[in-house]
Amino acid sequence: METQPLGGGFSDPPMDSARAFRAALEAMARPGTIRRIEGARAPAPLSSAAATLLLMLCDGGTPLHLAPGHDGADVRAWVTFHTGAPLVGRGAARFAVGGWPALGALDEYAQGTADYPDRSATLIVECAALRPEGARLTGPGIRDATHLSLPGIAGFRSNAARFPLGLDFFFTAGAQLAALPRTTQVEAG
Repeated sequence: METQPLGGGFSDPPMDSARAFRAALEAMARPGTIRRIEGARAPAPLSSAAATLLLMLCDGGTPLHLAPGHDGADVRAWVTFHTGAPLVGRGAARFAVGGWPALGALDEYAQGTADYPDRSATLIVECAALRPEGARLTGPGIRDATHLSLPGIAGFRSNAARFPLGLDFFFTAGAQLAALPRTTQVEAG
């Protein structure tokens, strides 16, 4: 089913947003676990999970970067209509969405500062699929270890080494969601 650029928002905004917030919070609190998140439909190539995150996280004061491949007229119109988020380059973004290679170098995004580590970007990485296999994750929120199919490990290891600075990540595929906060240690699986 094709989504019109201005359709596809939450049908029940308070409830859909609350459900989405809970799923995102649980994913971030338990890194590597795969959750279901839904409520929004956006033009391709945005997945329903990424669209739902954007509706929940972005507003007129939230700079958003659309990576190449996601930066098209329909997606821009949908984001502008539903969130009002200003579309910006990587360095000014609080959130960014796109495929892993298209998102570009991680050091081009805000990493936070010593006084304000929360002033960093969160990347929404669109994936073909999410599976509980591959990279081994350890750290806060993980009992022993968990596994998640990540697009490589080097960038995530470097990111964790910057703690308390660094980026946080959501991974989306269809209606699936997983998260990787900067506190998570990543090793080969």
